[in-house]
Formats: sequence, C-alpha cells, structure tokens
Amino acid sequence: MSEGAPKPKPKISASRRLFLKTKLLKKAMTLLESEKQVRKDERERILSERVPSLQLSGLSLQDLQNLCKELHQKIDVVDEERYDIASKVSKNDMEIQDLSQKIYELKGKMKRPNLKRVRVSADAMLGALLGAKVKESVDFKANLKTVKKEEEKKEEVTDWRKNVESMSGMEGRKKLFDAGQ
Repeated sequence: MSEGAPKPKPKISASRRLFLKTKLLKKAMTLLESEKQVRKDERERILSERVPSLQLSGLSLQDLQNLCKELHQKIDVVDEERYDIASKVSKNDMEIQDLSQKIYELKGKMKRPNLKRVRVSADAMLGALLGAKVKESVDFKANLKTVKKEEEKKEEVTDWRKNVESMSGMEGRKKLFDAGQ
C-alpha cells in the first residue's frame, strides 16, 4: 500500500464483530454438545444390540461354566479380529507414508541436511561398515601382495672411447647383430 492512501474503514464495527464471534462460538458449542450426545446414544444402542445383558440368577454351576466358556470364545474371536484390523491399519499407514515420501521426492523439494565433516580412522570406519564382525585391528599393509620387480640388466659402463673403437667397422656391426638375437 502507498503511504498517502488512508486505511479503509472496516465495514463492521469492533463491538458488532465481537458480538458475532460470541454468537458463532455459542452456536458451535451447542452443536458440539448435541453431536456428543448423539454419539453416546448411538454407542449405547449398538452395545445393547451386540451384547445382551447377562442373566446370572438361577443358573447352576455347570451353566455358569458353559457361559464363561462361551464368553471366552467370543473374546478370542474379537481379539483376533482386533489384531487383524490393527495389522491392516499399520500396513496401510506404512504404505501411505511410503507413497507420501515418493510424492515428496518427485516434487523435488527435499531439503538436504547440512553435513558435518567427521574424521574417522580406518578401524572405526570398518567397524561401522562391517558391524561387530571385525574385532581386531586390521593391518592393511600385511594383507597387501608383494610384487617382485625384475631388475633390468644394466650394461657395464666402460670408457666410451673404447666402446666406439670396438664397434666401428664390420666387426662392431656383427657384434650388434649377434647381441640383438
């Protein structure tokens, strides 16, 4: 906004705005209370349908034991269903998390964390990579293969003047020819 233009006046006064806010909050509270009551009534209705009240008076010991066995069987079935549903929910949560991670990666807005330089010795690095497999210190130099270098045959260096004189002429060329074979 430019500095010269005055701020526009609000269409509603502050007292009117406050009055409307309080009215909205009161209406929301009444709706929330009625929704809670509806949920509570629905829960009680469903429980009364699924779980009838127990009539324990007038039952013999054998009938009570049979009733307990039936209840245990029903509890086992319900626990199995609950476990199956919980495993499905956890599997779906993991799948949702993986898919959201893939979407995030596809968007390309991943923040790279600031990495710190850490000085690590060779033994510590091997320990981190291989885990607890390597307990003793590894001596790399001992594991290296030794390579024997063949020493090149060096010709004896003599006085070059004698060498030039001996190699001159046909005899010298014959010697070079024989040496090459």
